[in-house]
Amino acid sequence: MKDSVPGGTRDLQILWRRFECWIRENAPGDFAALRSGASGPEITILEDGVGFPLHSGLTSLLSVCNGVTPRRSSTEPGAFLLGYSLLAADQILESHVYLVSMARDAIEDGYEEEVIGRTAHPEWVPFAQSLTGDLLFVDHRDEHFGEIGEISFGDPEYLKLWPNMNRMFGDLCDAVENSTGLPTARRSPSIYDNRMVEWVSS
Repeated sequence: MKDSVPGGTRDLQILWRRFECWIRENAPGDFAALRSGASGPEITILEDGVGFPLHSGLTSLLSVCNGVTPRRSSTEPGAFLLGYSLLAADQILESHVYLVSMARDAIEDGYEEEVIGRTAHPEWVPFAQSLTGDLLFVDHRDEHFGEIGEISFGDPEYLKLWPNMNRMFGDLCDAVENSTGLPTARRSPSIYDNRMVEWVSS
């Protein structure tokens, strides 16, 4: 399956470097929380675990940043992505297993219409998580391939935020550089304690 964004991998890496540069200069706590990129074998293990090839936007992101230092409280840095922390490859696999189990349980218990494609799906691959357990994921269903969605487990249905990873990081860069809001995500950036990015409702 082909990605829908021309030059996607290279463009995403450029956008990431732009975002990372802003983080380094304006949110040093968040920058210190970044982990180096995942290795090829780590990404292969992840793909083997989920059972299908990952969208290039996700593998490209992992290649430059394999998650962040785990947070223990909301005052610790590392949740610069709309209040979500990027997951490492092994954490992504663990979160995907959880979504698969949710979908399987829903089918077995006869309430799949309330769950499948609404709050869980085997082809959703989480890549960021909040302290409360909410998730950002890359959709791998054919008709939604590459879309970025948000699962808030208190809501009855997921929210589509961006058509692809490139658009997400492009919008994030514009938002933090210009101190403007993200219309689809309804959040605006601010700097907390001169060390980390917070996203407030807008």
